This record gives sequence, structure tokens and C-alpha cells, in this order.
Amino acid sequence: MSSAWKVAYADFVTAMMAFFLLLWVLNMVPPETRAGLAAYFSGERNFDSSATSPISNNPFVQNTDKIDARDLKITEVERSHYAIAQKIKQMLMADAVPQQASGISADDVGVQLRVNSDVMFRPGSIQLQPEGIKVLNDVLQIMREYNLYLVVRGHADGSESHPPYETAWELSGARAASVLRYLAEHGIKPTRLRGVAYGETRPLKPGISEESRAVNRRVEFFFHRPEVMSYSVVY
Repeated sequence: MSSAWKVAYADFVTAMMAFFLLLWVLNMVPPETRAGLAAYFSGERNFDSSATSPISNNPFVQNTDKIDARDLKITEVERSHYAIAQKIKQMLMADAVPQQASGISADDVGVQLRVNSDVMFRPGSIQLQPEGIKVLNDVLQIMREYNLYLVVRGHADGSESHPPYETAWELSGARAASVLRYLAEHGIKPTRLRGVAYGETRPLKPGISEESRAVNRRVEFFFHRPEVMSYSVVY
């Protein structure tokens, strides 16, 4: 028993060493990366549907204007994600997509653009609106400029009228397929494209109010590198 304090003291010293090592590592990490890590662990990594800006609250995306692509402190993957996010941001601004109807988020796999279905399609249908065609032309430009693969995720609102589709699931799948068909018809190889339908199973905003439903019916464009095609996270 007389030596028990030695074990406790050794554990304390080990913990202190780990703590100071963590402080040293954090001090060596660029501020932008620290902000991204903080967002990751605080759950802010995805688009916040309550935000008023067309840019998500993801620090990696918020800081795109401040980042020099030649900065050697960021990885090649981060550099490409910054460039893609910045281009999407500029395109949204140029095409004047409503702020509350769009958003950008990024992670270590890829960059996501979210656009509400009300902007993309006519109500209850897969017929593209003029604004939706502008968005798809922007997506085409990104796909032509970068060696990326794309997953299109369709989401539909359960209360939205959707004949001849029996369920919101089928409507969301048909809308994703409509987007993929447009991209393929304009020169993007089908091998670079994937589509998935979620129906109303992944709402961004809880509740059954019209505001919540309008946010939840959306199309997501997830741009990612070819080597992560097999990752389940891209879906």
C-alpha cells in the first residue's frame, strides 16, 4: 500500500505529458485547420438550415476567401477542396440563387452543394426550372474543370404532390435521375456519376411546418475524388 501513491503519481505525470503534447500539436496546426476540427467535433460540419448565408457554417468553406492556394501548411486535398468550394460560392453568387435555398459544406472526402428542389424543379415534378438549368450548367463547368466524381442525392418532402410517382422516395429518385441524365447528355461520362434517393428519410430541419418542408426537399451534389468512390460516406 505504501507504494500506491507512486502509481497514481505516474498516471498523473503521463496525463500531464499527453496534455502538453496536445497543446504543442494544436499550436503547430494552422488556424484554419483548428477551426475545421472544432466544427467537426461540435457537429457543425454539415449545412445549418437556419443560416441566412448561402455558405454553410463550415469554417473550411467560410475561409476560402482568405486562403492562398500556395500555402504549404494545407494538404493537396484541402487545397483542392478550397478551390472547388470557392468556385461553387462564386457561381451561386453570379447566378443569384436565393440564399435560403442553397448551401455549401466540405469534409475530408469532398465538397457538397445543396440546392432546394423548389429552385431546381417545378412543384411535384422532375421538370427543370430555368434556375435549375443554371445550377446544372455550373455543375457541368466544375466537372469539366476538375477530375471529380459526383454523387447526386435526391430528397423529397412527403407532403409534396408527386403524381405519377406514388411516394416521395420515387420522386426524389426521379429527380436525381433527371439531374444525372442532363449531365450525361452534356458530356459527363456516366462512370463519373452516381445517384441515390432518400425520399423524406433525411430531413435537414425537423418539424412539419411549410418552412421545414421547403428546406428538406432538396438536391445535393457531392463532388469527390475518384479514389474514394468505394467509401460508403459518399452516399
